[in-house]
Amino acid sequence: MNISQMSQTLFYLIEQQADSEKAVNYLRQQTDAFQQNPQLATFYRVFTAIPRFVSKQTITVPTDMAFALERIRPGFTVTGWTLDRLARVWWLLQLPADDQQTYTKTISQLFKAGELNELVALYSALPVLAYPESWRFQATEGIRNNIADVQSAIMLHNPYPADYFDEAAWNQMILKAFFTDKDVTQIVGLAEHKNARLAQTLTDYAAERRAAGRSLPPNIDLLM
Repeated sequence: MNISQMSQTLFYLIEQQADSEKAVNYLRQQTDAFQQNPQLATFYRVFTAIPRFVSKQTITVPTDMAFALERIRPGFTVTGWTLDRLARVWWLLQLPADDQQTYTKTISQLFKAGELNELVALYSALPVLAYPESWRFQATEGIRNNIADVQSAIMLHNPYPADYFDEAAWNQMILKAFFTDKDVTQIVGLAEHKNARLAQTLTDYAAERRAAGRSLPPNIDLLM
């Protein structure tokens, strides 16, 4: 994926939003300052401060912009996001990626210290971050937690699991999606990643629910 092209496209989308002038001015100022003096303290500060200068309104994604994002990063969508979430993902793309160790360490620190909305943005950014293989463990850890919005950011409308999870991690994600009442039809690559182990596990799970007199989760039959 071309990170520069993705960054430009996301910023153009930010500019297109209603009443985004304050946000655009702030992001431009911070980007200029960071490029002139790329201090990690500045990078962290801006990531945290974005909601103070960028609204939480739900963004509008024109069809041509959705198509452009899909072309740059297949499966990637920002539909339904808030403007501050979009701005945070865009800001992550401003971090120089020439040194893998520094890059991954810097982003990892955000994962460790992030509050809810920051984590949602971070997990939403997985498909567009550099060194995507480096985030596999982080993604599986996010699925194991019990924060619904974080789980949704990883599981739903996110191509990262389909592209980088092995079969065991994928199956664990699908099971967690059923356990937490997620709409599995919104999982990217659901049909393409059907496998015999998952089918057997879900068959056993369905049998247990029937034996207990409980209804089956919606769409579980798609994977059995």
